[in-house]
Amino acid sequence: MNIYEALKQTEGKKRAYFEWKHDIRFVQGAPKKSEEDFLKTVGLKTLNGFIRWEKSQEYKNLVLLLLDSKVANDYDVIYKNIVDKAKDGDEKFIRLFLSIQKDIQQNAKLAAKTFNVVEEESEENDDLVLD
Repeated sequence: MNIYEALKQTEGKKRAYFEWKHDIRFVQGAPKKSEEDFLKTVGLKTLNGFIRWEKSQEYKNLVLLLLDSKVANDYDVIYKNIVDKAKDGDEKFIRLFLSIQKDIQQNAKLAAKTFNVVEEESEENDDLVLD
């Protein structure tokens, strides 16, 4: 499950708060709303209920999913930097590249299995009637 799937299962105002607080927006060009504007949007006067919710397991799980997606993005940036330096011939980065290459291949195999499961499920549930 990723952060977007989890947020779909979260109650509307809580979802809006999480997206606002962690700046999860699809329209990146628009400026982030101020606290006052956010409160007007959700029809509340204070953030107190949301601050209390931040102590819940649901909120903590959402944060973990968010961090997981950020780690994947950071991993991509780091990988690109290592590749660039390895291409320049830096032996330290060449060794590091070869080391992380194995990790990437293992993780890619796990990710591929996840997509195969989703693909099989969609084929089973396509509701087509064959004559």
